[in-house]
Amino acid sequence: MAKKYAAAVDQGTTSTGFLVFDHSGLMVGAQRMEHEQIYPQAGWVEHDPMEIWARTQDVVKAGLQKTGVKAEEIAAIGVTNQRETTIVWNKNTGEPYYNAIVWQDTRTDKICNELAKDGGQDRFRPKVGLPLATYFSGPKIKWILENVEGVRAAAERGDAIFGNIDTWEIWWLTGGPKGGAHVTDVTNASRTMLMNLETLDWDDEILGIMGIPRQMLPEIRPSSDPSIYGYTPEDGPFGTKIPVCGDLGDQQGAFVGQTCFSPGEAKNTYGTGCFMLLNTGTEPIPSESGLLTTLGYKFGDAPAVYALEGSIAITGALVQWLRDNMNFFDFSKHVEDYAKEVEDAGGIYFVPAFSGLFAPYWKSDARGVIVGLTRYVNKFHICRAALEATAYQTREVLDAMNKDSGVQLKALKVDGGMVFNETLMQFQADILGVPVIRPVVAESTALGASYAAGLAVGFWNNTDELRENWGVDKTWEPKMDADKRAELYTGWKKAVERTFGWVE
Repeated sequence: MAKKYAAAVDQGTTSTGFLVFDHSGLMVGAQRMEHEQIYPQAGWVEHDPMEIWARTQDVVKAGLQKTGVKAEEIAAIGVTNQRETTIVWNKNTGEPYYNAIVWQDTRTDKICNELAKDGGQDRFRPKVGLPLATYFSGPKIKWILENVEGVRAAAERGDAIFGNIDTWEIWWLTGGPKGGAHVTDVTNASRTMLMNLETLDWDDEILGIMGIPRQMLPEIRPSSDPSIYGYTPEDGPFGTKIPVCGDLGDQQGAFVGQTCFSPGEAKNTYGTGCFMLLNTGTEPIPSESGLLTTLGYKFGDAPAVYALEGSIAITGALVQWLRDNMNFFDFSKHVEDYAKEVEDAGGIYFVPAFSGLFAPYWKSDARGVIVGLTRYVNKFHICRAALEATAYQTREVLDAMNKDSGVQLKALKVDGGMVFNETLMQFQADILGVPVIRPVVAESTALGASYAAGLAVGFWNNTDELRENWGVDKTWEPKMDADKRAELYTGWKKAVERTFGWVE
């Protein structure tokens, strides 16, 4: 049967999706299901890995049925995932030893502080491009090894294996306990704090310092791999053999989906958090401004492409918080209706440092604040301030990127769930002072994973073909005058300082 499509499993922080794209990069259909967020105590965030795998099977079956696409028409499957979220499981049974510890989780604070006593927060940065922070997988693996009974012994005898969510999904998609591929790609490996950016291999010195047995770790492979990670089994959710050969962390998925293939091209994804990536070419650029040096992608035997990344922990999650914790509205989309009831934020700023501050500050002792409150302020102002917080945080990251790279961004390509919020996108253009561009296909993350898989099997021949698929849906031009922009941004910086050092 002719191969007409490439597909992606998109395993995100709040939901799992299955998306199918045609050769022109247009989405044929998508199916998505949420999974439970588990909060055992303050600062802890977990997911049930078995629930995630169950949701994956459900969305694949429902997605195929809904679109009418036959599994035999799919040329290849890519996986994209919430990065840093850590699972350790038994390779013989597939049973997790503990829940997935989510990227937002802050329980490894003490581990990070201990590791920082020798060499400071940037102890490993020259090798791995990352500061010591609760965000990354390495300290989470260390926590599981030290706190979950029997795991260290199981790891040393080779039974307990680790993976970020991409590794978990690929392992199950290619057979699980019956010969599933235990692999990851360079982009996900670069988020563990364990991979050397120069060698693209696990770093034995850091493994020794963290006490992590090397045999737990997956094999590091290209993001688009012509040698194929593995095939879906006939008794799996696809019901037939399909090559699984694309793997990109979610932000790198969007980076590829937005065709940021030239140095200086950047994208920003607005999801649970916000993540901006700037292509820096085939050499890693160390950051002097609190950004991460990370992998952009690696296609087959071609040299790896690096990126600078600014990671913001809470953006869309702030809207969810207003909906779920504060009961401001029933559906997230209503935040824009409320924000439009007022002309501005009424002099308030909302800094959502719920799990500390990520780029460019890396302060895990920060906590959220609303400043500037007066009797005049109502819930409409709070909704507007919540949206504006996303735009201000993006501006901080962009300033850091300009400083590190020496490249002044001319326009920002955007994707993710919040890019359909017109009020936010206009304010984003205003506070940046550059145009903001939304592409025709806003599901860039899954598109990028499909591209990686399709390139591996020749469904697409090269990146030029992918560039031709990219098209503009809407552009927002800045309308705010420079003095107003400067005044608002100065107020934001002042508000951010109020969050510092809250947790002793």
